[in-house]
Amino acid sequence: MTKPLIVDYYTDILCVWAWIAQRRIDELNAQLGDKIEIRRYYIDVFGDVEKNIDTGWKQRGGYEGFAEHVEQAAASFDDAPVNSKIWSEVRPATSANAHLTLKAVELAYDKQRGVDAALMLRNCFFNQAKDIGSMEVILRLIEDFGLDRDLVNNSISDGSAMAALMRDYQTARENNIKGSPSYVLDGGRQILYGNVGYRVIRTNIEELLKHPGDEASWC
Repeated sequence: MTKPLIVDYYTDILCVWAWIAQRRIDELNAQLGDKIEIRRYYIDVFGDVEKNIDTGWKQRGGYEGFAEHVEQAAASFDDAPVNSKIWSEVRPATSANAHLTLKAVELAYDKQRGVDAALMLRNCFFNQAKDIGSMEVILRLIEDFGLDRDLVNNSISDGSAMAALMRDYQTARENNIKGSPSYVLDGGRQILYGNVGYRVIRTNIEELLKHPGDEASWC
């Protein structure tokens, strides 16, 4: 049986472009099925939100300016709704607590449960304006999602979830990942970054499926 093509996918849970890209990932899985394997990693983009806003948006309206930017970015995508309260009123301090909890879910359950929980948290932030920077809010949402809060918390308390998260962040740095979302193909030879359209992503993947990396020219 042919091995699936590996797509390493890096996101920050608070990134609006990753929220928009979720539908593209869903469609890739639906159309290409077992031909691809999407390996998900978290990247530190919104680890310190206040610093990001101060550095990048101080002269452009601060949180209010960023909130307007996010709402405008998502306006063209009907399947990626954005609540007008995010960033203008609801301002998570960090994405790291959500990333940490999601790694704990993966350890306590499995990778797929982690994927499902990540989508749930993204929906709770972007669509429902829940503060997923707050650990208490995150754990309550995880519990409402049907997961065992204590079991998840165990992986946080013993340090294993933190170690897994640091492994993600280090892998992103080692591979020179610049932002969220990033798609890494062909063992790192090709990186697609940012608001890349579905057809572009699929075309690149299908080309690699037709012409695997081991057939590459030596030139």
